[in-house]
Amino acid sequence: MLQNVSVILSRPKYPENIGSVARACVNMGCSSLIIVKPVNFDLDKAAPLATSKGKLLLEKAIIHDSLEKSLAGFNRAYATTARLGKWRKGILTPWEAAAAIMDQKQGPASSALVFGPEDTGLLNEEVELCSHIVSIPTSSDAWSLNLSQAVLLILYECFKHVPAGLTGNIRSEDSRPITLDEARVLQQNIREALLEISFLHPDNPDYFMMPLKRFMARSNLRIHEYSLLMGICRQIRWAARREGRGKKE
Repeated sequence: MLQNVSVILSRPKYPENIGSVARACVNMGCSSLIIVKPVNFDLDKAAPLATSKGKLLLEKAIIHDSLEKSLAGFNRAYATTARLGKWRKGILTPWEAAAAIMDQKQGPASSALVFGPEDTGLLNEEVELCSHIVSIPTSSDAWSLNLSQAVLLILYECFKHVPAGLTGNIRSEDSRPITLDEARVLQQNIREALLEISFLHPDNPDYFMMPLKRFMARSNLRIHEYSLLMGICRQIRWAARREGRGKKE
């Protein structure tokens, strides 16, 4: 789903963090992981944090000896940093970067998301190798993020641009919208139920129903919600009849 996106980890120090990054990548549909000069890459330590699918990504991860070499062939490179010196201009938020990364209207473009080591982040010379700079907004009291958290946040912003029908368990629509005929039936049932419990004034109930009708029109109700509200109306009328307040059928 993020076929045009690669994650590059420059000089990561802890294999467990590399494993967590691999898990974040597969969660968001990113199938390309590049590791530059890892301090201590141990697959046995990284794999448990990656889970089974992340382990597959770890096993095919590309390892380079320099960031410059790892960036060869990419159209764009986004350096992620929390250090916002005065000389660093045009810094993007994750959602701004994601919008550009996922916009393929000008033709296919490959993008690298570059992350530095856990303790120091990217060096200035590494940032200069990249075409863009991204920074994740945080509380000023706690601005440091775990490496895999940073990767996940930016990948998620990219993932939000993927059409809903191609994503996982969340469907774009739970059920179809109700028709105008169904809306009229529901409004009539609500009207009768509210009359039976004396919520509406019997002299002019349609006047008092107008705000409710406008509210329902704005709500864009779906069929499962229609069924729920119809059931509530039936229960109100049953309870009213049981108390001797409603109309006898």
